[in-house]
Amino acid sequence: MKQILVVFTGGTIGSTATDGTINTASSASFKLLQLFQQQYHDYSCIHFEPLQPIQILSENLAPAAWTVIIEAIESADPSRYDGIIVTHGTDTLAYTAAALSYYFHALALPMLLVSSDYPLENPNGNGLANFICAVEFIRREIAHGVFVPYRNAGQIMQIHEGIRLTCSLQLTGDFYSIQNKSFMQFDGGQFTLLNGAYGLPVTGTDFFIDSNNFIPSKPQFSSRILMIKPYPGLDYSHFNLDGLDAILHDLYHSGTACATEQWGKRHSLVEFLKRCKQQHIPVYLAPAIKTKNAYQTTHELLVHGATMLWNMSIEAAYVKLMLIYGNQ
Repeated sequence: MKQILVVFTGGTIGSTATDGTINTASSASFKLLQLFQQQYHDYSCIHFEPLQPIQILSENLAPAAWTVIIEAIESADPSRYDGIIVTHGTDTLAYTAAALSYYFHALALPMLLVSSDYPLENPNGNGLANFICAVEFIRREIAHGVFVPYRNAGQIMQIHEGIRLTCSLQLTGDFYSIQNKSFMQFDGGQFTLLNGAYGLPVTGTDFFIDSNNFIPSKPQFSSRILMIKPYPGLDYSHFNLDGLDAILHDLYHSGTACATEQWGKRHSLVEFLKRCKQQHIPVYLAPAIKTKNAYQTTHELLVHGATMLWNMSIEAAYVKLMLIYGNQ
């Protein structure tokens, strides 16, 4: 019999729709286990141990919630189980997947985050299917580490590495891995490897990238990491740099951001980098694919002191910065 720890945290998969409002409900989380027993052909070979350390809609999540979840899992002693399933909302799913991936990077069992695009009572929802896939992943001992099974509407179930999951596309509930390279797919009861052991290689500063060179001693995440999103007309003079550990600057899809002073210095990331350097605040850039050629603007940003986190999603970069600086 497989022993599975199920950590309920709320989200749509732990919610009900009442009078036009979706909100978390204690009964909804455990309804998932009831539905599983009704749908799974051999549920008697699975024993679930439920745990509910937090119950929130994931858009209300703050990094402190990751500490609560991690401490609850560690207190339950993961070594007692064949696998762990964490139910979670979709809005901040990619961030929590990255947080658990980095913190539990040496985990010797599978941990899967399971979400739903609709409450469980909605027949169009994918929550139960995602959960069944997670159970099968554990039962068949497919792989160790943190993963996210998720079925987009009208598509085959994909299993994403937690470290490579990105936030859902705008105005949809669909999820993808970076470069659309999922780890596996689950179809017709069969798991199929798609992109080998952990897909796109990540390169960059060893201190930041290589988990073997960074082992978090405690689940603490710095609240002093500022993430900046690029858009035409971004005015860097609005940012107060006092008390920051570091800045993570998002990039356009080609790994670029505004480097010119043509429209005024306050719109130039190069000028902002100079200001950050004066205040001894490191600036990291992501995402960008490391290739033979890069745009002139990218080269200019690197020349002026920015550190590029090649081949890493913005979500993973943000979370790992918080974890690194939170452990200093």
